[in-house]
Amino acid sequence: MGEKVIVRQNSDFGTLILAADPHDPESDHLHPVEGLHQLTPYGMLLSSLGSCTAIVMHTYAQHHHVHLDEVELRLEYGRVFKDDCEDCEGIDEYEERIEEEIVLMGDLSPQDRKRLFAVSKQCPIHKMVQRGIEIRSQLADESTSVGAE
Repeated sequence: MGEKVIVRQNSDFGTLILAADPHDPESDHLHPVEGLHQLTPYGMLLSSLGSCTAIVMHTYAQHHHVHLDEVELRLEYGRVFKDDCEDCEGIDEYEERIEEEIVLMGDLSPQDRKRLFAVSKQCPIHKMVQRGIEIRSQLADESTSVGAE
């Protein structure tokens, strides 16, 4: 399984998200996303990661007078089967991986590019995905649901 998303963000934080049709996630043709219903849960995660990373990089650039015009993040989610399980019948032996390619556009020195790349890892979503986060779930009473009278 693989899924691709591209997030483009300009220096005014205008953001464009491109993703495959959720009914055909293996397609290489990406379309502009106009609503969350056009994304799978994996696409939502990739879009969140890309958008957060772009915001962090643009915010840093603006505060440090770095001439960053646009950021494009090319993200791909996939499952990677371990070498010793390539031909096994079980599907429990895989690792999940996100590949991220960052394209920086603007009047940037090599040092600017290096700093922006380092800053990209400060995105809170990046940290949560990489380090993991505990999720504590519970079922609420029906009487506490929104809209209940």
